[in-house]
Amino acid sequence: MSLNDNLLGPDPTLLPDRPEAQAAADAGTDPAKIVRAYPDFSEAWALLAERALQSGDPVAGYAYARTGYHRGLDQLRRAGWKGFGPVPWSHRPNQGFLRALAALARAADEIGETDEHERCRKFLADSDPAAPAALGLA
Repeated sequence: MSLNDNLLGPDPTLLPDRPEAQAAADAGTDPAKIVRAYPDFSEAWALLAERALQSGDPVAGYAYARTGYHRGLDQLRRAGWKGFGPVPWSHRPNQGFLRALAALARAADEIGETDEHERCRKFLADSDPAAPAALGLA
């Protein structure tokens, strides 16, 4: 029995590898091109959101981040996630969803959506306590 097989909570949710999409992102391919080829790849949406935020467009950043977040939620559910439990930052395929969630928190803050900002920050920390620091939200 593992530690997570008892009353302490569910096992961590690990999204499946996406080697082609991940290789494109790691190679620096334009995230808009990646989204056209892999529209459910959260990391590409997170990259678009981060780019929009860096260029001073929090409204576009919010839209991109929300899309990546929802695409990631769909994948988490398909992977067995029940709406709670660990989503480890250390598992590379989870990082796209977590980056989209962090970008959503930042964009929400920039457009004055305080409740959404706090909800996303809490969700990120609940997913993996290491994620906020890794994503600059600590």
